[in-house]
Amino acid sequence: MKKSAAITQSKDYQQWLAELKQSFRQRQLKAAVAVNRELLEFYWQLGGEILDKQQNSQWGQGFLTQLSQDLMREFPDVKGFSKRNLEQIRRWYRFWSSDIEFAQQAATQFLQIPWWHNVIIVSKAKSREEALFYVRETLEFGWSRNVLVHQIDSGLWQHKGKAISNFSKTLPSTQSDLAQQSLKDPYVFDFLALTENHNEHELEKGLVKHMTQFLLELGAGFAYMGQQVPIAVGDKDFYLDLLFYHTQLHCYVVIELKATDFAPEYAGKLNFYINAVDSQLKSESDQPTVGLLLCRTKDKLIAEYALKGINTPIGVSEYQLTQSLPDNLKASLPSIEMIEAELAGELGENDE
Repeated sequence: MKKSAAITQSKDYQQWLAELKQSFRQRQLKAAVAVNRELLEFYWQLGGEILDKQQNSQWGQGFLTQLSQDLMREFPDVKGFSKRNLEQIRRWYRFWSSDIEFAQQAATQFLQIPWWHNVIIVSKAKSREEALFYVRETLEFGWSRNVLVHQIDSGLWQHKGKAISNFSKTLPSTQSDLAQQSLKDPYVFDFLALTENHNEHELEKGLVKHMTQFLLELGAGFAYMGQQVPIAVGDKDFYLDLLFYHTQLHCYVVIELKATDFAPEYAGKLNFYINAVDSQLKSESDQPTVGLLLCRTKDKLIAEYALKGINTPIGVSEYQLTQSLPDNLKASLPSIEMIEAELAGELGENDE
């Protein structure tokens, strides 16, 4: 046997090789993060100086165009010096620096995410608080640009943690807060093609068919377990519309779908399902099962009354099939892919 073959078949060698590969990948990642931070720190300095020069010099309106041409001439392989990107750098600096104390605190986080994530956030966020929310979510969950755009456009900042629930009375405080932040109200299912008169079966079928988009709308942590999951209680079989496991809450999540307005009896039925899952599926290491009732519409006061006295954790949210934008206007807008392609052509696909 040749020496090279003997080496490659050695378990010690293969283990050592795997450790080397993992170590190198980790260093690559750290290097990429460090390079990104250095780039953003330079952009921050540049943004401040551009604003200062425009306010205190007599160079006129052609200043950015001239600066772009001079920098690109000196650094022809760097695409981040286009006039458009210089304008984005100025906008980004102005957005955060209007409150220096807030900016200093936020910088420890927004300097850690890629440049074009920063551009998207300050272009779409209505306030620094909303922008910082999306910065933190991007850092925590590693969102791609497409996912970030989806979350902002679907109003995660406005909807997250807004579901009506009894979590504060049925879960420990740390679990209660996390559970509340894991739910939204409303959920937007604009990826479904359903008529106004759709029923629960059609809604469930559509959500399962588009599970990737459904999971994206549910948010981080939800793992799909099944639909119409059978639960036997006494001599009867019952079926859970949708069953998930939440990897951060460490618990099962039962989702009950209703294509109608919320009714008090729905909470009682979901309470029954939760008790059955706790009894038959939940292990000792799992946290209490959470229920989510998704209705077409709801009356807040009726929902709050219905949850009083129920000892299992239940949240109640609405769902929407489309955003409020009219269809004729929606059709005329560019898609995310079209916008991404335009930006890529303008500035390059990499974060400049």
